[in-house]
Amino acid sequence: MSRSFTIRVPATSANIGPGFDVVGLSLSLYLTLSVTLTPPPPASHPTPPSIRYTGEGADEVPLDAYKNLTTRVALYVLRCHGVASFPPGLAVHAHNEIPFGRGLGSSGAAVVAGVLLGDALARLRLPPARVLDFALMVERHPDNVTAALVGGFVGSYLRELDPAATEAASVPLSEVLPEYPPDAGEAWGTDPPQPPRGIGHFVRFGWSESIKAVAIIPRFELSTARAREVLPASYSRKDVVFNLQRLAVLTTALAQTPPDPELIYEAMKDKIHQPYRKELIPGLPEVTSRMTPASHPGLLGICLSGAGPTILALATSGFESIAEDARAIFREKGVEVDWKLLSVVGGSSVEINDA
Repeated sequence: MSRSFTIRVPATSANIGPGFDVVGLSLSLYLTLSVTLTPPPPASHPTPPSIRYTGEGADEVPLDAYKNLTTRVALYVLRCHGVASFPPGLAVHAHNEIPFGRGLGSSGAAVVAGVLLGDALARLRLPPARVLDFALMVERHPDNVTAALVGGFVGSYLRELDPAATEAASVPLSEVLPEYPPDAGEAWGTDPPQPPRGIGHFVRFGWSESIKAVAIIPRFELSTARAREVLPASYSRKDVVFNLQRLAVLTTALAQTPPDPELIYEAMKDKIHQPYRKELIPGLPEVTSRMTPASHPGLLGICLSGAGPTILALATSGFESIAEDARAIFREKGVEVDWKLLSVVGGSSVEINDA
């Protein structure tokens, strides 16, 4: 029997000012998988899964199912449930709207899509908490994957002091998704480690429907690994308290109607990661300091999106003025940008249509 289903996973923005590695937003750009399963005739020779990729990153993504991140994650989920290989007749069309390497959660979306793909292929019906366990075995920071999975404005944490979670953190990623040699295929990495249960936990905060996100996207990539290299190994108590105070206010302030620009602008300031990443993103200090609610009516606050280089401006109006003035500031530094007006959206979805 033929089957078809569609998986949609939103983009995300992590950190949101003072919430480094803690909070995330789901945003209205999507990775969409259109999946079909057409069983071949009996006794026919099995063929590997077919992958087609369009949209952002189409020239960069491997189309080999054993090297593509999304299908490798799906295979990991399958093998953890006793299914050794992809089902025959599998075809996946991935259409991606999320820019790569820009701090908008492209890799997190690919991982969540992979877990949901494996779940749908084997009809596992995993609960959201278990889907999150599998995602966190691949993507160890919960802010992006949690926002992509459940949607909205969320806070999350890893149970790092729990013995089971410590076990998960100690599992090398190479054992979960091994780096396949050029000649590797279906027989590679057949006995992966099972995710412990309850690795990550989250809470969804309120969000004022009047608030939109202006994503100001520089035309260069910045890897998360490079952005983390510049961060210090320790922080002063003063800087940690600075962030904790603002995060405690921000998680409530963004749910209030009408939003308070003065309150939110100050609450979105950060001393944990943005000051150290400014050297990697020309124009970041100028955009975050020169654009204020006083100079740009409707603006609520500005922060780095994830590890950057995208800048996220939260606002209730004046979106084009905010974006174009940010573009002008970046141009002073020789950086060209694109911008998108985005909404905060619900989480991932799977629509199954069995023929």
